[in-house]
Amino acid sequence: MRHCDSYKYMKIVSACLAGVNCRYDCKHQERLNIVEMVKNGEALPICPEQLGGLSTPRPPAEIIGSKVITNEGVEVTDQFNHGAQEALKITKLAGVKKALLKSKSPMCGSGKIYDGTYSGNLKKGDGVFAKLLKENGIEVESVD
Repeated sequence: MRHCDSYKYMKIVSACLAGVNCRYDCKHQERLNIVEMVKNGEALPICPEQLGGLSTPRPPAEIIGSKVITNEGVEVTDQFNHGAQEALKITKLAGVKKALLKSKSPMCGSGKIYDGTYSGNLKKGDGVFAKLLKENGIEVESVD
């Protein structure tokens, strides 16, 4: 049995980086160091897109202006905002001060995200969740 303090997670991580098949394409982007952090109780995996009610798999989405739009032209801004808010609640409940999030994602990307043309090109910016974390004083590190 672990000591009670072990429930105070030091970081949150994008669940796909911990090996969870929660990406839009129903795959993961597992990083062994992040899996170990989760196993050791040092990090909490979270998928804000799923928390927002989006299915897995789902059409890829990118930020266009102030909206999040799938490659099929469906706006999913509300789901992204809801998922980011729910993930922020979990982050605060766990006392997290740092997040390791998947790069380039319209939800978790930090510093650079896809440019909204679905061509693989990048632009400066943050995903919905990464931006919300930063606004709430949580350090965000992008993991490629």
